[in-house]
Amino acid sequence: MTDPLSNGAPIDTRTQIAVIGAGPSGLAAARSLQKLGLPFQGFETHTDVGGLWNVDNPRSTVYESAHLISSKSTTEFAEFPMRADVADYPSHKEMRQYFFDFAEHFGLRAHYHFGARVQKTVPVGEGASPLWRVEWTSADGQTHSAEFKGVVIANGTLSEPNMPKFEGHFDGELLHTAAYKSAEQFRGKRVLVVGAGNSGCDIAVDAVHAADSVDISVRRGYYFVPKYVFGKPADTVGGKINLPAWLKQKVDSTVLQWFTGDPVRFGFPKPDYKMYESHPVVNSLILHHLGHGDIHVKADIARFDGKTVHFKDGTAKNYDLVLCATGYRLHYPFIDKALLNWQGMAPQLYLNILSQRFDNLAVLGMIEASGIGWQGRYEQAELVARFFAAQASGSSKADAMRRTKAGPTPDLSGGYSYLKLERMAYYVHKDTYRKAVRAAAAALV
Repeated sequence: MTDPLSNGAPIDTRTQIAVIGAGPSGLAAARSLQKLGLPFQGFETHTDVGGLWNVDNPRSTVYESAHLISSKSTTEFAEFPMRADVADYPSHKEMRQYFFDFAEHFGLRAHYHFGARVQKTVPVGEGASPLWRVEWTSADGQTHSAEFKGVVIANGTLSEPNMPKFEGHFDGELLHTAAYKSAEQFRGKRVLVVGAGNSGCDIAVDAVHAADSVDISVRRGYYFVPKYVFGKPADTVGGKINLPAWLKQKVDSTVLQWFTGDPVRFGFPKPDYKMYESHPVVNSLILHHLGHGDIHVKADIARFDGKTVHFKDGTAKNYDLVLCATGYRLHYPFIDKALLNWQGMAPQLYLNILSQRFDNLAVLGMIEASGIGWQGRYEQAELVARFFAAQASGSSKADAMRRTKAGPTPDLSGGYSYLKLERMAYYVHKDTYRKAVRAAAAALV
């Protein structure tokens, strides 16, 4: 292998950290390692940076109308603010350009192999800090292999569709939101969207403008947060007030009803959980279209029979297209699950980042939280980079971190009882989590 920054001169990859992915988390890892002068080599399947926010990436799951559900000021990297002319809630096009600009500004592309799909990652040798053999396939189909000092996995969490199994057979189109790109796919069709999470509601709103009819099938109730409150992005209002979880749930759910009313009147079930115990739906238009009769709520699906969908409340209706907005699975196909301490629905890692078995293996981006933003992931990357740097220098602070991460992970729930769902398996409370990560990183300085 050659060093991209040394005019083709050979480099010993065993001095480098392998970074898998060039989306937001991968770029955060690259920048954090770069800042501390730690050699690294990036691998990205697509031909450029941006991850799922690069719509040209075949693995991208964004669609034509996709926008952030958090505002730019709570989402951006702190050291690289978004331009003033970027919208409050940027589109996927603006986000792609943002990551292009970030990579260009810090010279990160030069550190990446593009068109490089990692196939396998295995430890070589014994102990807590083995070398790691990374095998990848380049764009020309050739297979390559090299050994690295450590590995940072940052290939994202929203690319592997979670497709449910249904009783019976549907004779129309049955798709997952990963296959959705434009409302034209709904033109002249009777559409059923399954699931009322953020993507499901966004797409149902899209469908209104093209489909003959739009229904949305749900199995539980939701809390709907408008994008603007008092004329400001909702996630910028009231964030400086720290309340106990039980009080925040009571206050915010009350205030929310002032703005949205009770979604039960539109046919949604009453939530059987308290606010913030599942990810809220940030959408200003779904209730608008429900109120105008453009979208109708249906019960959970019981079975398919041709083009007829039978629901669990005993009703039935015919559809041409069923779109499953049923989320994504964690997907790290290039590494054995046992190496990630995979238990139940997700890997068990210290702060959802650091391997407790290995000192040179980390995962970035395996968090979900309301309002965590890219900066929350950047702080993860800073922790990893500082830990790797402390080990490289032989600092006693690295020993302290080894002891800390070997112990139990602190409670990251912030006092909330999150629903026991697959998509919530790595959910954290934003403020509690970021405070813990920043404290761990500060202890390494």
